[in-house]
Amino acid sequence: MIANMKRKIAIVAGGDSSEYEVSLRSAAGIQSFLSDQQQYLTTIVLLRGQDWRAHVGEDEWVVMDKNDFSYVYNGEKQKFDFAYITIHGTPGENGLLQGYFDMIGMPYSCCGVLVAAMTFNKYTCNHYLKVFGVRVAESVLLRREAMCDGLGARGKDIVEKVGLPCFIKTNVGGSSFGVTKVKTEDEVEPAIAKAFAEGDEVICEAYMKGVEITCGAYKTREKAVAFPITEVVTSNEFFDYDAKYNGQVDEITPARIPDEVRDEVQALTLKIYDILGCNGIIRVDYILTENWTINLLEVNTTPGMTATSFIPQQVRAAGLNIGQVLSEIIENTLKTK
Repeated sequence: MIANMKRKIAIVAGGDSSEYEVSLRSAAGIQSFLSDQQQYLTTIVLLRGQDWRAHVGEDEWVVMDKNDFSYVYNGEKQKFDFAYITIHGTPGENGLLQGYFDMIGMPYSCCGVLVAAMTFNKYTCNHYLKVFGVRVAESVLLRREAMCDGLGARGKDIVEKVGLPCFIKTNVGGSSFGVTKVKTEDEVEPAIAKAFAEGDEVICEAYMKGVEITCGAYKTREKAVAFPITEVVTSNEFFDYDAKYNGQVDEITPARIPDEVRDEVQALTLKIYDILGCNGIIRVDYILTENWTINLLEVNTTPGMTATSFIPQQVRAAGLNIGQVLSEIIENTLKTK
């Protein structure tokens, strides 16, 4: 394909959550992965509130036109053929950006508005999947507007409902921001306040002791692929931000689990993909409790794509090329438009 016929790909990063910096790393990862795919020209587009800019040179950024997601450079209007969304958090993970792209007719990499909104809301997604026989932890949902002064009685109610220890975390965020492993009733109130700093909804969730694993997957019209499973081992209290991004963890791919459990987890991941109606790459996190019982933690429809993220690890373990996988997703989406 000659240069002027290359597809122009916007790698959309940034956003308005605590995961902003993680998103930038994912964007750099995706750009590097696509660098060996000769049919694409990639541009990182950074979104922060109403400030949308395209990276057109080493230190040069130009303002995006939100009417059609284009920009003008050297007097010429530049438009994109495809948007690869790698914003973790709002507006790229909760359906807002997907709705905008639907309205202007821009093909994009991940699931649509409804699925994005549902999976971004962990409580809603898990309870929806529970109807289909997926095992999830006992949990309580708190909304900021429903909270009253004095959380003592509520704290007691939460402990009675989910037990101790438990996890208290934001319902609409990721990268373990705002998460606390609570061991006593006295820790409930500050943990709730910490989680509310990340969003307007909080989950109080029963602790499940077991082996933490994660499984990535994607589908095209020709095939369904579940990647090798990663086992997550950390000496920290849980898989927190430092464990995820500062090396305080062992990530073992493939996971040290029985073959039949591996097969069941991969099959369940592809089933969840279909139940929700996903697109592109997803990653599903689980806890394997006693007797290798599979319990869902959460579904991530815009998983991290940094050099050390789970998905690139799993793609390598499968003997696949991450750039080719991303190309398959892009071309599969464009064929359906």
